[in-house]
Formats: sequence, structure tokens, C-alpha cells
Amino acid sequence: MRNSPPWSPVRRHADRRLGVRLAVAAGAVVVAALPVTLLGVLVLAAWDPLRDLDETAARGLHDAVVGHPVAVDVLEAWTNVFSPWPFRLAVVAMAGWLIHRGAPRLAAWALVTIVTGGVLGVLAKALVGRARPHLPHPVAHAPGASFPSGHALTATLGCGILLLALLPVLHGRWRTLAWTLAVVLPLCTGMTRIALGVHWVSDVIGGWLLGIAVVLATATGFEAWRRDVGRTPGRPGRTGVEPEAAAELESPGPHRGGSH
Repeated sequence: MRNSPPWSPVRRHADRRLGVRLAVAAGAVVVAALPVTLLGVLVLAAWDPLRDLDETAARGLHDAVVGHPVAVDVLEAWTNVFSPWPFRLAVVAMAGWLIHRGAPRLAAWALVTIVTGGVLGVLAKALVGRARPHLPHPVAHAPGASFPSGHALTATLGCGILLLALLPVLHGRWRTLAWTLAVVLPLCTGMTRIALGVHWVSDVIGGWLLGIAVVLATATGFEAWRRDVGRTPGRPGRTGVEPEAAAELESPGPHRGGSH
């Protein structure tokens, strides 16, 4: 398949199978997101232990920044820089670059993943309809429903997508740095939302869990497609979702034929 032209029957059949695999993976998110579903049910039921945890943690973090305008400014700057739209635009920009470099299927995986996660986040907010915290001394405000946190969800999605797409060309310390950022950025982004008093702890946990579920489901779908077309089984967490793309991504010029 490496040298088959884009219009060949083999390539077209492989593309169709990838589309089916990604569609099935998007549906499989429902299963992968069972922990998020359970958390949402507990939120709707106002389960006392979860409510106590939410209120204690939210007030504790919020009280730590009330009366400290510099801390509030730093938190607001962070939450603005790492808000959902910068991550979405980063994924779209990367997808365009991947297409230019000859890795259209990897670009398709990235776009399907970010769109699926965004849609599920909107649906979850509408279904749960949770109100945001009402604290005695608010320092920030946010519109819409509270569960799950869109910032936590999209930061997890964006970092996961960028990481698994670019791992084939990252080595040594760069790979360690990429993994560190992919963990730290969503964690810190979620914590800023709690400290600013615009989300409960369970909102942020729900966002993290849903983001992880979506990335895992679509990465599993992509790996299943790779096996379908006879490729060596990979380890997405170590080599990315498409290790074969390294040749295109590392080469000095764009590849029109692709590695497929």
C-alpha cells in the first residue's frame, strides 16, 4: 500500500475502512465514557459524599485566591490561554499540516477526535444541566452549565491528540517533555477553573475522564484499522497512533502520495 496511488482500489478500500473504524470508535466512546456517565448520575442525584467533596474543595481553593488580585490575574490569564478554542485551532492547524505532509488519515483521526469530544461535552452539559458554584466572594464568572468542564475536556482532548499524532517524530527528552505537558496542562487548567470558582471538582474530573475516553476510543479505532490493512500492531502511547507517518513528517518536503 505504500506506493499505491491515491485513486487505486486498494487505497479507496482502505480509506473506507478507516472511515468505518473511526465512526464505530466515536460510538464506542459511549462505553468508554461509562465512568463519566456514572459521575453525571451521581451529580444529578446530589449524592451527599460527592456534594461534600465538591463544596469543600471548591471553597478551599477559592478561599486561597480571594483577596489576592495578582493570583486571580494569573489564573484568569492561564484559563484564557488554555481555553477550548486555542486547543481546537491548534488541532485544526495540525490537521492541515498533516495533510500537507502526506498524512491525511492521521489528520482525519485528529479532527474526528476533537469534534466527537466537543459534541459529547455539549450533550453532557445539556443532559445534566448543573448550575455553576455560587460562592460568597466570586472573582470570576462563566456562562452555561457546569458539568463537565469544557476547559478540562478540551485541554485533555487537545493535548492527547497533539501528543499521539506527533509522537512518531519525538524522541528522547522531547518525548518526555511532550508527555509531561500533556499531563500538566489539563491538570493545571482544570484546577484554575475550580480556584476561580466557576466549576466544581466533579465538573473538572468529568471533563478529564471524558477527554481521555474519547482519545482512547478513537485511537483504538485507528489501531484496529491499521491491523485491518496488515500493519504491525503498535503502541499508541509510545509510538503514536500512526508510527508509519514518521517518514512523511520528518522529511524535508511534502509527500503527495502518503505513507499508505
